[in-house]
Amino acid sequence: MGSAEPKIPPAYLVTSADHALRVAVMLQLEGRLTVSQVAERLGVARSTAHRLLQTLVYRDFAVQDDQRVYHPGPVLELATHSQSRTSRLRAAALPHLQRIVDVVGESANLSIRTGDTTRFIASVECRQALRVGSREGMVFAAHRTTAGLVLLAELQPAEVDELYAAERYVHRPGERPDVATLRGRLTRVRRSGFAVNNGLSERGVVAIGVAVHDADGAALAGLSISMPSVRYDRRQLPALVATLREAARAIEAGGG
Repeated sequence: MGSAEPKIPPAYLVTSADHALRVAVMLQLEGRLTVSQVAERLGVARSTAHRLLQTLVYRDFAVQDDQRVYHPGPVLELATHSQSRTSRLRAAALPHLQRIVDVVGESANLSIRTGDTTRFIASVECRQALRVGSREGMVFAAHRTTAGLVLLAELQPAEVDELYAAERYVHRPGERPDVATLRGRLTRVRRSGFAVNNGLSERGVVAIGVAVHDADGAALAGLSISMPSVRYDRRQLPALVATLREAARAIEAGGG
């Protein structure tokens, strides 16, 4: 299960290429991976995961050490060693994502926004059989995700209008949201300070999110909890939001 519907993949999507790109993103974000981890995260056989990693090694996207652990290769190492804001933010957030999962028993995510999309840069799944799965490394339309909504709500209304101007969607009109509806949704998020996504893009999934800010008060990322709607109880909302806000403050204090 996912917290939102991703962009529609092209009809010619090659699964093996998509898997390889996802592994490359995971390597760049995490710095190290094993065959078992890749197999589990992609839901593929270990032999398939091994072939993907070996292909990345061949193309210099990965290197393998003596313990058979894979690390970013020359193509990725510049970004890895630069310790970008995203990698620092992810490192600061992971322990707090795990704590959220331990406290509420549901999956937790951290996402950043680039234009009209959001990328999940960290995910921690809960252990329940019915759960929202990891979307780490994947990109979604911002207006369809909880984290995207809390980040868009930090923009001025004029900035939102510019971001979703019709001329930007001339070649992809089906991806443009109804701006009036989006404005109303963002107004509610600004007033409450959190977002609730109840089946906005995927039936049966509820997600709650808040923003993570830098020292100057600018929004860096969206922190969210995702769960099957059958387990969501509106009476839990204040406690869930309080848990998210506590975690957001901890991430901010950690220098993300």
